[in-house]
Amino acid sequence: MSRIAGPTMSIPADTVDLTDFPSTRYQGSKRKILPWIYEHLRNLEFHTALDAFGGTGSVSYLMKKMGKAVTYNDYLHFNYLIGLAIIENNEVTLSNDEIADILGGESPSGERFIQKTFRNIYYKNRENTWLDRTVTRISNMNSETKSGKYKQAVAYYSLFQSALVKRPFNLFHRRNLYIREANVSRQFGNKRTWDRSFSYYFRHFVAETNDLVFKGANKCNAKNHNALELAGEYDLVYLDPPYLTRNSANETADYRRCYHFLEGLSRYDLWEQEIDYETPNLRFRSTHPNPWIDPQRNKEALDILVDNFPQSIIVISYKRFGHPSIEGLKDILKRHGRETEMHSRRYSYALNHQNGQALRNREVLIISHPRAVKRGVSYKGTQNG
Repeated sequence: MSRIAGPTMSIPADTVDLTDFPSTRYQGSKRKILPWIYEHLRNLEFHTALDAFGGTGSVSYLMKKMGKAVTYNDYLHFNYLIGLAIIENNEVTLSNDEIADILGGESPSGERFIQKTFRNIYYKNRENTWLDRTVTRISNMNSETKSGKYKQAVAYYSLFQSALVKRPFNLFHRRNLYIREANVSRQFGNKRTWDRSFSYYFRHFVAETNDLVFKGANKCNAKNHNALELAGEYDLVYLDPPYLTRNSANETADYRRCYHFLEGLSRYDLWEQEIDYETPNLRFRSTHPNPWIDPQRNKEALDILVDNFPQSIIVISYKRFGHPSIEGLKDILKRHGRETEMHSRRYSYALNHQNGQALRNREVLIISHPRAVKRGVSYKGTQNG
């Protein structure tokens, strides 16, 4: 299948600014190793790119800075809003007056869902009150216009970042407010950070997000799909699937479980209907199997995804000792007639000590070319799908 040349342009490799990227406390973020990833991406000829497991948006943001036409995708709705705010959005920011309206406008009446439902689980009572009021104001913002849609996404993104910074481990996988409240000597965490107000952090993260917004050299967009539903023609497809360990201790690989509270904030009106009230920390109900967190199915899912993009360069971020193994991934790519190169480096994961030995951690970047395509030659195409 040939590709049609499109009106795309890239930024010269030596002019890409590698200093300013979204700060994040999101598990699995590639922010710290973006310069290393960039050193390998810069040598590839591509104009259109798909980031199928977009997460924090760090790699999408890097490719946007490189002047690529980027499609950010994530199956979680709150992550999709991140993609809207900093990848698809080219120029819309929140003004001081708009921030003031969100934080101090007329108090919405009757919204006490978080106060009633999540009491003593994640945040203190006054913080739950603040969250109810603030998320109601954000969800009530006019999002019918393109500008309004992006303003709302910036507000949500800032709310998510504020919620993460005030959580032990920056996760919602356990009912552990007691960690914040205990009067004990601490070997981790930052009580001063936890005790600062939500309003302080919201203003901080809006200012940061406003500074991140820029007009890319090419049009970028954000999607909210299961990765297996994606289709279209892209010069490069970047895959950063959840990492599963060989011993199946994969609690933190389930992003919907670890960040269900943020997903609830992003769908505030529907939240109550989605909760599994049998779980101690009130996670979302499991409505359908997720092959990406199932050691019996994730290899098959990766095989299907590779098959969906036969003419694309496929770049996979992975790590040593994952499941499937590195050799298993290489076998999948070989079966699809691809030429593969691999790069690795040491990397320390904050919450994931590989096999209990942090010194053995290695981040791996697998770059796979269709065998019919010689390196240095690309399909120059437009985005579809």
